[in-house]
Amino acid sequence: MHIHILGICGTFMGGLALIARSAGHTVTGCDEGVYPPMSTQLEEQGIDLIEGFGADQVALKPDLYIIGNVVSRGNPLMEAILEQGLPYTSGPQWLGEHILQHQHVLAVAGTHGKTTTSSMLAHILEQAGLEPNFLIGGVAPDLGVSARYQADSKLFVIEADEYDTAFFDKRSKFVHYRARTAVLNNLEFDHADIFPDLSAIETQFHHLVRTIPGGGQIIRLAPCEALDRVLDRGAWTPVQTFGPAGAWQARTNSHPTYFEVVRHACTGSGHASNTPLRSTFPTEATPLDAALPTQANHVAGAEPELLGSVRWNLTGEHNRMNALAAIAAAAQVGVAPSDAIEALSSFQGVKRRMELRGTVRNIAVYDDFAHHPTAIRLTLEGARRQFGDGRILAVLEPRSNTMKLGTMAARLPQALESANLVFCYGALSGKHALGWDPTKVLAPLGERASGWHNLDAMVTAIGKAARPGDTIIIMSNGSFGGVHQKLLDHLQTVPGAQP
Repeated sequence: MHIHILGICGTFMGGLALIARSAGHTVTGCDEGVYPPMSTQLEEQGIDLIEGFGADQVALKPDLYIIGNVVSRGNPLMEAILEQGLPYTSGPQWLGEHILQHQHVLAVAGTHGKTTTSSMLAHILEQAGLEPNFLIGGVAPDLGVSARYQADSKLFVIEADEYDTAFFDKRSKFVHYRARTAVLNNLEFDHADIFPDLSAIETQFHHLVRTIPGGGQIIRLAPCEALDRVLDRGAWTPVQTFGPAGAWQARTNSHPTYFEVVRHACTGSGHASNTPLRSTFPTEATPLDAALPTQANHVAGAEPELLGSVRWNLTGEHNRMNALAAIAAAAQVGVAPSDAIEALSSFQGVKRRMELRGTVRNIAVYDDFAHHPTAIRLTLEGARRQFGDGRILAVLEPRSNTMKLGTMAARLPQALESANLVFCYGALSGKHALGWDPTKVLAPLGERASGWHNLDAMVTAIGKAARPGDTIIIMSNGSFGGVHQKLLDHLQTVPGAQP
């Protein structure tokens, strides 16, 4: 079958292209404004890309068009497909119907950490010799590509996104994924362009929970009030917990890249039935564990079991939580926690997650995907623990639809508190234009923060402010105008070094 993918350079659709080709299909695709790493990955895999969405692409006469959620009505190619009555479907639906229904799907959902946790989980399974299939919204150096499919492998790790499926299917992508093991990493408000409030997102997570079989497993962060509410609406599947109030916990010391994994002794097996197992909302008098019949309770007075120590190069509480979730999920398919811990000690991270892009004059430039205030805060707090008293220069592009709308702009000063200097860029026009003034929003940070509308002028200002020993962290969920290389090149030209 010849499949033509509209929006092929998105992280999900690009991975889907690799899977479809591995399943024996001929794959072509189109997109606009493409940039690495996905465009590079597709080219390296020999998948033909067409720039733009010209209606003339119907001349390719594919057997099926797969439509990405970047495509909307008015798109020339989409209009031609509709006008001519040509066959089309969404990426998540095609994946669920043709690939995932025959797999044990380990789905990683949550507002933050999906890509990193999925990569960790796939790496653990790979190191255990299980050769998992996977589709992840990023490229992990350990895995080499963002997606892989082998028909004889029956495990599939997938990043389970809550964003909507397509212009003709407004359900979240993850309801199509047929999850058997589901990680609920965390949950807070995001995607203000399609969700009016947190309650609407909780409804989509409830829909995900309703699709998980009774013989499966839910692995959730605790505490998390939003996830409490999701499960309070019904859970037909046993639940395990991780996090500060969970059965799986991370025990830290003063070292920023070292932690111990402990598991509390539990009672109860979380037997599932055909009625909702969650029936009591937790209160101070009814602790979270007691309120969840599906969730094993800690044995009073029992000492936690030390499972091993993770020693890696990643920092931050968020990465420790991601690791706990991955270890617990891997245990569901037979990987001993000690083996999972050993595997994580060799985990190299994910591109665009505190990825070192280069060092010039002893000034390190990192790239990070953080764009939600919580992710920005966690990234910078982790960097502060890693770099100690060294100066951190945060360079931010609020590019996501939620951030451009300004829905969470008021949270940015607190999120950026760990940085010594903040440079915030916002275009004045075009599809990435901000609907708010970064200078005014960041005023609580005083002289530490500045807003910019000219990218080159901002690069010059950063170069002037940077000193040897500084760490520059660039945060955006887009290409950011190639600012990473522009800054590295500019730092090469700055004469001398400031004291």
